Amino acid sequence: MDAPEDARPNPTIYDVAKAAGVAPSTVSRAFSRPGRVNSETAERIRRIANEIGYRTNPLARGLPNGRTALLAVIVADVTNPFFFEIIRGAEKTASEAGYTLLVVDAQESVDAEREALERTLPLVEGLILATSRMSDSSIRVAAKQRPTVVMNRVMTDVPSVLTDNARGMRSAVEHLAGLGHTSLTYVAGPEASWADGMRWRAFREATSELELKARRIGPYPPTLAGGLSAAQALAKHSTTAVVAYNDLLAIGAIRGLKRLGRSVPADVSVIGFDNIFGSDFCTPPLTTVAAPLRHLGAFAVQNLLAQLRSSTPAGSSGPTLLPAKLVERGSTAPRRATKKRRATATDGNPVRQPA
Repeated sequence: MDAPEDARPNPTIYDVAKAAGVAPSTVSRAFSRPGRVNSETAERIRRIANEIGYRTNPLARGLPNGRTALLAVIVADVTNPFFFEIIRGAEKTASEAGYTLLVVDAQESVDAEREALERTLPLVEGLILATSRMSDSSIRVAAKQRPTVVMNRVMTDVPSVLTDNARGMRSAVEHLAGLGHTSLTYVAGPEASWADGMRWRAFREATSELELKARRIGPYPPTLAGGLSAAQALAKHSTTAVVAYNDLLAIGAIRGLKRLGRSVPADVSVIGFDNIFGSDFCTPPLTTVAAPLRHLGAFAVQNLLAQLRSSTPAGSSGPTLLPAKLVERGSTAPRRATKKRRATATDGNPVRQPA
């Protein structure tokens, strides 16, 4: 049974490109810069677009040279405080340059992100993919159509800006080792997260070099609920220190451990990642690896503007690494001494522990 007419999705440039047998970038140029496309090809593209019901962006038609003065940032989860400062830094920099920033939520879904990308690309002059869950090949398709910057991910042919995950994780592991912890657990985030893979590798390398025991649990959603689930697994093991993929997982784990009768940091020390807004408001305040979130957003927009004003090939300058630093708060403490089989009573006489 055919879907109702109004339920069918609007055709995209990908549909036009497939029907015309050309690249999506050629379709884009046929409408925004027709002088750069062979006249016969441009006419065929317009005819096919009309036949399948594709509509061009009215914003672009109303501005000289197809400019919209719009940039977009697609974020993995707009409710995650991690993105608050990133968006603030990006918006301020875009506004100062005369651009408006669109914020698009991908809802931690690859499919939703692709759909958002298709809707957004015709509207904007540049694109920021903040912690994208899409494959490298999908990102490259977008980058061929609009200047693009990826965040917290390294791609050799697309400009990227990210936190120094390796150094940040190293500082977290060294901090825990300095407190006497010898058995550490990494609470993993989304499987599709490039940053999660990088943090886990850095965790393994640091613990190996320091001759510490390391284990990994997960993956978990990067949310408070994900942290609560992780606490169930943490409570079943003897680990005394935890590093979580992000702050929300860490805060959720702290809450979950408390509900299960484990004290933080007396029984278990916990470290998060990113230093999001509110990480110092929880109980205890969270020790975390701070990322320069506002600078990440600002630099991403600066890179887009440089691409728009220059003919420099995308990705030619390589990834930009911004520093991370450990912020010590109340969720970490020296490892508690292991209970012995024999203990001393308050009167000084030895007492036997129950079997």
